Amino acid sequence: MLVKLVYSGAHQNNLLFQNCLPKSYLRSTSSVGGKRGVVGAWHSFGIYQPLLNRPRPIHKRYEQSWPTEYPPNNNHMKKTVGLILVSLLLTRCNTETTKIEYGSNNGRYISINNRKIYFEEYGEGTPLLLLSGGGINRSIRDFGKCIPDLSKHYRVIVPDTPGQGRSEQTDSLSYDLLTDFISQLIDSLKIDSGYVMGWSDGAIVSVLLADRRADKVRKIIAVGANNGIRGFNLGGFPPDSVKPPSLEYWASSNKKDIEWYNTLTPKKDWRKTNSNMNMMVYQKEYFPPSVYDGINIPVMIVLGDRDMISIEHGLEMHRLIRNSQYCVLPNTTHEVFAERPGLINEIAIDFFK
Repeated sequence: MLVKLVYSGAHQNNLLFQNCLPKSYLRSTSSVGGKRGVVGAWHSFGIYQPLLNRPRPIHKRYEQSWPTEYPPNNNHMKKTVGLILVSLLLTRCNTETTKIEYGSNNGRYISINNRKIYFEEYGEGTPLLLLSGGGINRSIRDFGKCIPDLSKHYRVIVPDTPGQGRSEQTDSLSYDLLTDFISQLIDSLKIDSGYVMGWSDGAIVSVLLADRRADKVRKIIAVGANNGIRGFNLGGFPPDSVKPPSLEYWASSNKKDIEWYNTLTPKKDWRKTNSNMNMMVYQKEYFPPSVYDGINIPVMIVLGDRDMISIEHGLEMHRLIRNSQYCVLPNTTHEVFAERPGLINEIAIDFFK
């Protein structure tokens, strides 16, 4: 049964959304006392507050305390407690030192269009491609909070797109070019059937894959997708008036990202990548509306209610894609995978069933 959410927040009004939150996030209308504001009238329709906002229960292990007084001459108890404490400390140290560094975890390279594309794989089962957003600071690591749980259910395949992370740079960039690279990756890895979940630029590519590769892709989730600069929250400015910042200005406020980018191999020119991305992103339209007509597989559009992509634009995409679902996450910006990893994982696992 679908639950409808009337969004009446401070910035968006009178919009009707098809809610996609898993059942564990729902409760009866009468038992919810919610709050209004950014997430609007969600409590009036039985939408449960995100688990992140609930008081966290104390685990039974931490309700107990270690004894501070021992019976006389009970050396055995003292030694036992001491060994337990040392064991816990060693376990903690070992966990921290074996933390996986996603994006630099002994992945593989594959040659596509004479460019070396880096990717990593985790888990077993039906293939699930995760496609990251655009920017010199973007890479496989953006999904670091989501991969561990998703890899319990799927064969997770995460590439660095051309010019990002550890993948080689291309002479130019476009969403058609990125889609072609991922399409060839699917064929090269001999994926017969699988799922795609893309974020930001990767979400746009996932929409294009839904149109072009229905022979290989069963379902897609597009998180933070838009079709052109008009899809951004522009604060009332006309799209024609919005221009990218100069490289000098951008570099002055992104020094750490540039330093990180320059540590990766193969070496790339961050100025060229940044310029190519600006040429790609600052377009009125990324693909023709006919793309929506060609999509015949299940699609879910996901935005945060504080996303830099406008809620109205997401609703427009949802209406243009037949039988699609539209999900707006409460109290969330464009950084869905960093801010709501557990929620987006649960939504994905439920949708891909």
